[in-house]
Amino acid sequence: MAETSSHKRAKGAASGRGGKKEVPLPRGRRLDAATLKKATEVERSGSRSNLEKAARRLKASGKPRKVLQVPQTDMAKASGAMRKCRTKGTVKNMSGGKRRSV
Repeated sequence: MAETSSHKRAKGAASGRGGKKEVPLPRGRRLDAATLKKATEVERSGSRSNLEKAARRLKASGKPRKVLQVPQTDMAKASGAMRKCRTKGTVKNMSGGKRRSV
């Protein structure tokens, strides 16, 4: 399935100037964006299974700062998914206006 324009835009903003998009992980997985110290996953679907997969990808990244970026309405579900996967990090909304530490 093709990426939406909002997903592409969020990935680009997360990677910044010096970061990379579509960073390879073990087992054929890919991380949306990564810089030297930060890993970012953008998950717009809102499904619990996809949020948990994104949290597992963040955990596998090995970066000290992990960010799961979701729409405002899915922030509670996303923080629950991070807790379930035992991934410490930040859940933030798409605009970056609200953050929640997990």
